[in-house]
Amino acid sequence: MSKHYPFSAIVGQPKLKKALLLCAVNPAIGGVLIKGEKGTAKSTAVRGLAAVMPYIHSEVSSGETHRLPKIPVPFVDLPLGASEDRVIGSLDIAAMVSEKKQKLLPGLLAAAHRGILYVDEVNLLPDHLVDILLDVAASGVNTIQREGLSIAHPSRFALIGTMNPEEGNLRPQFLDRFGLMVEVEAQRDIAERTEVVKRRISFEHNAEEFTAHWNGAQLALQTQIANAQSLLPEVVMPEGLLTLISQLCIERSVASLRADIVMYKTAITMAAMANRKTVIADDIRHAAELVLIHRKGKKPFEQKQNNPEADRNATPGDKQSPSHKGQSPLDNAQKEQPEPEDSQSGHDRNQDKCLEGDCPSDTAQVFLPAVSAKVPDIHSDKTIFSPEQNVARRQKTINMPKGFQISAEKFSDGSLAVSETIRHAIVRQASASDYNTLVIKNEDLHQKIKAGKTGQLILFVVDASGSMAAGKRMEAVKGSVLALLQDAYQKRDRVGVIAFRGVEAEVLLEPTRSIESAEQAMENLPTGGRTPLAHALQASLQLIKKEHVDAKTLLIVLSDGKANVPLAGGGDPWQQALQLAATIGEMQIKSLVLDTEGGYLRLGRAAELANALKGEYLSLDKLSAESITGTIHSHIYDRQQ
Repeated sequence: MSKHYPFSAIVGQPKLKKALLLCAVNPAIGGVLIKGEKGTAKSTAVRGLAAVMPYIHSEVSSGETHRLPKIPVPFVDLPLGASEDRVIGSLDIAAMVSEKKQKLLPGLLAAAHRGILYVDEVNLLPDHLVDILLDVAASGVNTIQREGLSIAHPSRFALIGTMNPEEGNLRPQFLDRFGLMVEVEAQRDIAERTEVVKRRISFEHNAEEFTAHWNGAQLALQTQIANAQSLLPEVVMPEGLLTLISQLCIERSVASLRADIVMYKTAITMAAMANRKTVIADDIRHAAELVLIHRKGKKPFEQKQNNPEADRNATPGDKQSPSHKGQSPLDNAQKEQPEPEDSQSGHDRNQDKCLEGDCPSDTAQVFLPAVSAKVPDIHSDKTIFSPEQNVARRQKTINMPKGFQISAEKFSDGSLAVSETIRHAIVRQASASDYNTLVIKNEDLHQKIKAGKTGQLILFVVDASGSMAAGKRMEAVKGSVLALLQDAYQKRDRVGVIAFRGVEAEVLLEPTRSIESAEQAMENLPTGGRTPLAHALQASLQLIKKEHVDAKTLLIVLSDGKANVPLAGGGDPWQQALQLAATIGEMQIKSLVLDTEGGYLRLGRAAELANALKGEYLSLDKLSAESITGTIHSHIYDRQQ
């Protein structure tokens, strides 16, 4: 009896269960990615699926007519730390030594054949392994190429990955390779939530009795899957519905033809599960919900075209309000218009009052990101940070002293790769059939090539005080940060945002690779009030210490430096800010201060702040999203080109 929670006993989550059953019937769909917070039955559902899949016959040699007893489908759990050899297979060194011949040692892909391959936290799996899994899942064949040996074997399995978006996303090119995707949430219905708890307690109290209670439902699902698998080759799709599939993909601006093919496979599988030989329009509609959700034409942080008709009908107040529910945060962003000189001067007078702690209003305003927020194609010969300072490294760096082994190379002075060394010695001596002793020569020696995660933490410290409302400064800053977040995401860096306004600083975004979280945090950032700069630097210091990545942190401060709120206990707010900046500077944290000061009265405090941080300083005279983005991008990332 299975030790896992019964699949049929899961409360709610209809899309999750449907997607898993579809992949169980037809692994050619390409697997399913389950995306959701912790505690939403992701792993429970996947592990329970194996128990309702029909038993399979054991493999038999070619020419044999009898069948061995049926066995449960394989369920292979791929650990995050698995090596490439463990996944795809390698040469069997023991057999090579004892039998004096090359022999394959099967990997996890061979073990998963005709079953389920499950990857928990697939978004944390190294990219090269994700690529291998998706290639084999699509082709059904695993090819192993090692020294003097090339073997291909069938590997057809249902690939299922789960992930928590709070811990980072898969790259878009990997998302598209998953056939289906489901987003799951915790139950919000009181009755359902109560039932979940009741069933879980009952299972933990007496798992055997609870499982026996659900045996009938489990058997019914198993029969449904078996019948659908038998019927699947006979299912046909009318020509008109093929056209509907293409129409849906075009309407969603889906470029990849993989979506059309997967939707076809999903629709015929749905028909088979409904015991029908002909696909109907409802099958297409339900398939689209699972196939297109992760294949949106709009990429992260990409802006849609403004709607001119909506712009004409919108009131001025509408243009400064947050985006409407169901729309992209950037959908309602309005293009920046030049302000009259007298308006700018008025903003500057208010800004000067804020310097003295007498802001005209502490009422918060929310500014949408500027529509021009994008990383421009900039090539600059200037660099702020020298190469020795190790800034903006990509997450996966080859030949690290620590990390996971990905391959081997000729030995020089690194860590000896024992298995590769023995393997090369055996291959070299393979022609000598009478050898009794394995002799390792210098030419056989190989060392490990390791890859490690070295992506840095980029911490934005954003001034959201009243002075930032002048001249659409906050619109520009928001747009810039969003664009830079996209760039950091592509480089697998983690990004955090600290905002300060009023009388405190707030960690608006904990260090993350989740672009959804970053976009939402920046969209909802209000502007107004005084400038608690010391609080922001204090929060930055605490966050950096908590992350334990002092040598791999880049601090980007966007402010005019006009501190006017002291820390608890009172004191000079400016001197407190300088002292905290000096403390951060002594920690050798790489920093960049972007001076957003405008108007006629310029105190130059941002430059003093940069000096205390032992960082770099840049003045942004022409403040726009594109200028901020281009400045940071050219000084940090372009040196890698």
